[in-house]
Amino acid sequence: MARRTKLLVTGAAGFIGSEFVRQAVRREYAVAVVDKLSYAGDVQRLSEAGKACTFFRADICNARAVEKIFKKEKPEIVLHFAAETHVDRSILSGEAFIRTNVLGTQVLLDAARKSGIHKFIHISTDEVYGDIHTGQFYEHTPLNPSSPYSSSKAAADLLVRAYVRTYGFPAVILRPSNNYGPWQYPEKFIPVIIYKALKNEKIPVFAKGLNVREWLYVSDCARAIMRSVQKARPGEVYNVGSGDERKNIEVARNILDILGKPYSLIEFVADRPGHDFRYSLNFTGIKRDLGWNPEISFEEGLVKTVNWYVKHENWLERKVVYLREYWKKVYKKGIRRSPK
Repeated sequence: MARRTKLLVTGAAGFIGSEFVRQAVRREYAVAVVDKLSYAGDVQRLSEAGKACTFFRADICNARAVEKIFKKEKPEIVLHFAAETHVDRSILSGEAFIRTNVLGTQVLLDAARKSGIHKFIHISTDEVYGDIHTGQFYEHTPLNPSSPYSSSKAAADLLVRAYVRTYGFPAVILRPSNNYGPWQYPEKFIPVIIYKALKNEKIPVFAKGLNVREWLYVSDCARAIMRSVQKARPGEVYNVGSGDERKNIEVARNILDILGKPYSLIEFVADRPGHDFRYSLNFTGIKRDLGWNPEISFEEGLVKTVNWYVKHENWLERKVVYLREYWKKVYKKGIRRSPK
């Protein structure tokens, strides 16, 4: 049997990271995974991978722990998904976002550089560009983040690029649009709507729901990342989009239509501070260079997503119970905004 390429995946128990791990295991890569299992991490997402991957519970900000993992596993390619990602949480307090998204990235970069890896794939976000009312973001568009979350991700991007220039470090940066699909934590827009619709509860939509997002099904995103493992040249930056742009109010109504629920469940709430109006990615670069295209349309992906949550309502309920306890504590501090 031919020797298998060893991958090290951070944030592997998260939403996108776990989808990538499932795909990598099916492709018979040797996979080691790292996750500190914060509130948004869940090893159940890795159940399909089973014993095909080696799991390390560790904080990427712990340099000693990270160095031990690199020495033990000797990865050839690192895929860095680990991040704090929830915008509203970052608005309440940016400390955890700076720590994980910036310091954690620096720790990984240093460990990876010392170990002589072949490629480091950094998973960023379209939010580093800020918002755009017309036109599209290109990879060369200046970064203009709006929230503490997106600012921390932009800082991580710049740090990765600095390592590429200073050390000749073999990094690739990917900036995906809004992901959705099975296993997404119910503090994000689509699973929030699904849960509340299933419970016939009011569905909070910021302002008038006119903000526009570009939606990418999670398996398509993971395929793009896999293609970057196989083909991307070090130093490249790629947008990973879908072209499926939707107003938030349209997404809410689409989900209600699938579930046969009335639009009267929608309740407009005060807008988020600094709320980005629209994201739109030009992703011709990854199509041209890596031969990747999204395969799942928004209509198909949304039906798949809704059906998965209906089938896994118990998992969804457990996560929502935790979230409600968290936000109760927030409300006691005098903050009255709802989560994304």
